Amino acid sequence: MVYSYAYRRQIPGFPTLSEQQQAILSFAMKKSIKIDKEVVEYATKNLLLEERQEFESFLRSIQEGNTIIVSSLFVLSDRVDELIKVINCILTHKVDLWIASTGMLLNRETKMVEIFPLLNTLREENNGKSRQIGRPKGSKSSSKFDVYYSQVVQSLTAGMSVSAIARELEVSRSSLKDYIESRNIKEFIENMGRYISKEKVQGGVDNIILICPFEEAAKKHKEKVL
Repeated sequence: MVYSYAYRRQIPGFPTLSEQQQAILSFAMKKSIKIDKEVVEYATKNLLLEERQEFESFLRSIQEGNTIIVSSLFVLSDRVDELIKVINCILTHKVDLWIASTGMLLNRETKMVEIFPLLNTLREENNGKSRQIGRPKGSKSSSKFDVYYSQVVQSLTAGMSVSAIARELEVSRSSLKDYIESRNIKEFIENMGRYISKEKVQGGVDNIILICPFEEAAKKHKEKVL
């Protein structure tokens, strides 16, 4: 069966369930999307993805043609590495993901470069939270290169060298290199590369063979047991 799901998540620090519901319903009405089912995840704290077993089960259960609507992309997860996995799993199943707050549709036609700014926004929001409670050891202050973050990620993913990017941005190579290292940008790209072909970054992902990380882990566990 093809269903449209409204997904909400209740944890401290997130918009309330009623706020999420209002945003989703308002968006669905504008887009003339009929919501067939609601999925609500409850938790007393912000659990790691591997601890959210019911959520993983939901992701494994969705089928091609289904639609998921969330009030904000970061309701799915507020950790960049986890969000990459969730997005990949949704794309694997050829499911449409609507984000009410931005009106953006994520599916296999979405260009990966369109997702990078969303992940950068999440990074900035997390940095803002850190500054609000006092900068912990190891946190990073703002940088003049922050305005180039998405462009740097896209260029590195496309295979450009740091020197070439520095020339294009007309900035110091050494300063840019330090920025890339301080923001762990190459590590972020490696995480993306585990699930998404770098050659397809500029286009959609319809021709990419994706493997949902949750299903991959379950398959390995099953093989180990057998």
